[in-house]
Amino acid sequence: MTSLERNEQTTRPWPRSAAVFGASGGIGRALCEALSERGCEVIHAGSRLGEGPGVAGVVPFAFDLRDEASIAAAAAAMKDDPPEWVIVTTGVLTLADGTGPERSYKRLEAATMAKVFALNTIGPALVAKHMLGIMPRGRPFTFAALSARVGSISDNRLGGWHSYRASKAALNMLLRNFALEMARTHPDSVVVGLHPGTVDSALSQPFQSGLADGQLTAPQDAAANLLSVLASLRPEQSGRVFDFRGDEIPA
Repeated sequence: MTSLERNEQTTRPWPRSAAVFGASGGIGRALCEALSERGCEVIHAGSRLGEGPGVAGVVPFAFDLRDEASIAAAAAAMKDDPPEWVIVTTGVLTLADGTGPERSYKRLEAATMAKVFALNTIGPALVAKHMLGIMPRGRPFTFAALSARVGSISDNRLGGWHSYRASKAALNMLLRNFALEMARTHPDSVVVGLHPGTVDSALSQPFQSGLADGQLTAPQDAAANLLSVLASLRPEQSGRVFDFRGDEIPA
């Protein structure tokens, strides 16, 4: 039995409002659509161009992970009515110039590592900085960022993919830190990482050829899985990383 099944009787109330940072990507767009279908009234959908899916409740906004001022401005615009769920779906595995994950330490380059960390670790951390800062005390809320199973240190049996693995491991540590800090002032908060599985998206596209049948998940199915997991989580589970089944991923 998965954690999701064990927790299904303690599902938290469905959010009236949510914010998705990375709404133009495959998972982000699918999350916006799924939230709308499930009756979420206000869905702040963030992307670099400020465009969002054309579904009920979507309020588009522009932000850039590498521009903290744009993240601060987005949070300020939501301050008077903060979203109950915040989901960061951004991330990079292959850079825009085609540079992919390093399979050997011999291929490490400082500039590449800096770009990967900027998008996978620092950017989501800055979203947390500004979004957690507007959350009122005494009200439950959830903050989640997409992580990856390969960010687990204890579960690393193959090595390689150095910058990607390290950036996700660092993100997981930050989420743990944020959870501990928020628990002191916001005891009903949940701060977690989420592993969506291998999703049919631009991020996984270069690596899909060798996948076994059934291993690739459609964005719509991934979104449904992640939302079910989020609805099942309780404050005492804050600071951890969960996969799309609701099972905890070891640190």
